[in-house]
Amino acid sequence: EKMNSAMNEEPDALSVVNQLRDLAADPLNRRAIVQDQGCLPGLILFLDHPNPPVVHSALLALRYLAECRVNREKMKSELGMMLSLQNVIQKTTTPGETKLLASEVYDILQSSNMSDTDNVNEMNYRRRKAQFFLGSTNKRAKTVVLHIDGLDDSSRRNLCEEALLKIKGVISFTFQMAVQRCVVRIRSDLKAEALATAIASTKVMKAQQVVKSESGEEMLVPFQDTPVEVEQNTDLPEYLPEDESPTKEQDKAVSRVGSHPEGAASWLSTAANFLSRSFYW
Repeated sequence: EKMNSAMNEEPDALSVVNQLRDLAADPLNRRAIVQDQGCLPGLILFLDHPNPPVVHSALLALRYLAECRVNREKMKSELGMMLSLQNVIQKTTTPGETKLLASEVYDILQSSNMSDTDNVNEMNYRRRKAQFFLGSTNKRAKTVVLHIDGLDDSSRRNLCEEALLKIKGVISFTFQMAVQRCVVRIRSDLKAEALATAIASTKVMKAQQVVKSESGEEMLVPFQDTPVEVEQNTDLPEYLPEDESPTKEQDKAVSRVGSHPEGAASWLSTAANFLSRSFYW
């Protein structure tokens, strides 16, 4: 009974995994998260969670962590990591976007210590396998790079993130705050204009697409001002309103590029404590 009442006072799995995802979004925190004793095993256990948004959020966190090259070997060798990713890809009940994201994380980790040739072969094999499990409705994902005017602090990033998460067909995204960019992976049947519409809906930001010319130079291409009708994700949970969010202040402290690592460390220990109490008693 005592344990149950203590657990009831803890935040739920979704709020903890969302905290970890937000922490992992900041490049300065990625090594610390992977080196922490509890966070990586916790994220792996979240991959088997019955609530689909928890699984997707855990995968986004792992995708961020895998961007840091020095993390990849440790992530790959962590007990249960590769097996859990395979399970997500192969499970028939996993949503298509989540399968693609799991496959992407698997590819990055699997190829971390291979030669370039093996690398390409393995990634092609994984993609074919992922497409097989996704079935005939799967279309390949594509990457869109956005330059976002107004993306200049963590609260704006949160607004942007919430807008993108609502779009059905968005698989993953990575923010490059220093250059006001967002790299978005989407299903190929989703129009890039839909992303611009979502970002414009924040009223404080506007997106342009970054494309390369034939000579390899990057150019900014504005989207048309006509809004695009977008199918929204209906199974995502409501986010906590700002005034109720327990992580509001810490988020400001850790998610800005160039943030001070001490705030992140205290938040990490809170998350790790929750994970160890939840999974290891």
